[in-house]
Amino acid sequence: MMQTYPFYSSGCLTVRFVGELDHAAAAGAMRAVTAAAEEFLPRRCVLDLSGLSFMDSSGVAVILRAKRMLSATGAELLVSSPPEQARRVLELAGLSALLVDPERKEVTSR
Repeated sequence: MMQTYPFYSSGCLTVRFVGELDHAAAAGAMRAVTAAAEEFLPRRCVLDLSGLSFMDSSGVAVILRAKRMLSATGAELLVSSPPEQARRVLELAGLSALLVDPERKEVTSR
């Protein structure tokens, strides 16, 4: 079972994912991101993947949907702290440009 933990500060919404982001969890994850984005209307949203134990292509779909939704409002989407397995999935999907260093709040690759 996957859990989401939204946190908002100074225009930045961070949503931390904990557990497995797979097909069974994807719809709930997207609902959580959408609800938090609608509540806070952030300028930037960071998806913190540090608590994931697994992510498959369903997680990629959640990230892409969230990016599209946030882009429509002028907000930026970034991804931080993916475990190695999730990082490989993101790289294979061509999404490594969204990765950000959580300490510096800067994109780590382009």
